[in-house]
Amino acid sequence: MSRRPDILGEFTADHKAVTELLDRAETAPAGSAERAELVARLTDLLFTHCAAEEEHLFPVVQHDVPEGGALVFSSIHDHLAIGQYLADLQGLGPADPAFDTLLQGLADTVRRHLTGEEKVLFPAARKTLPAAARAELGERLRAEREELGSPDSPGPPVTPSG
Repeated sequence: MSRRPDILGEFTADHKAVTELLDRAETAPAGSAERAELVARLTDLLFTHCAAEEEHLFPVVQHDVPEGGALVFSSIHDHLAIGQYLADLQGLGPADPAFDTLLQGLADTVRRHLTGEEKVLFPAARKTLPAAARAELGERLRAEREELGSPDSPGPPVTPSG
């Protein structure tokens, strides 16, 4: 049997990729095309990641993990807030005065959300869900991502266009 990550390992890797891309977006020059490109990539990654959690992990957590419904509700609430920030950012150029404010709000919400999942939801799922079930969910997620060609990594570095 392969030692590929289970579903929680896959989502933890996503969280790392999201954090790295978010850090890069925050440190890119304000108003730059580089910052806009990084936020666009972050948007794709976050939408894909949130949809995958909602499809593959949350139904199992809600059904099988004690207090799973409350854990899932909290995460979905965060996903909605993240989606609103991303939608608002898509309507703005990087030089818009509201862009940086929205990016900071997104960053704060995403970091709080990722910490909550990694410190509460994932350990609860790991404790309750059998390793074989988690591994199978990870395999299904990878197969879906391969089929769809979904972004599952931060990708190559972005260079400022000149």
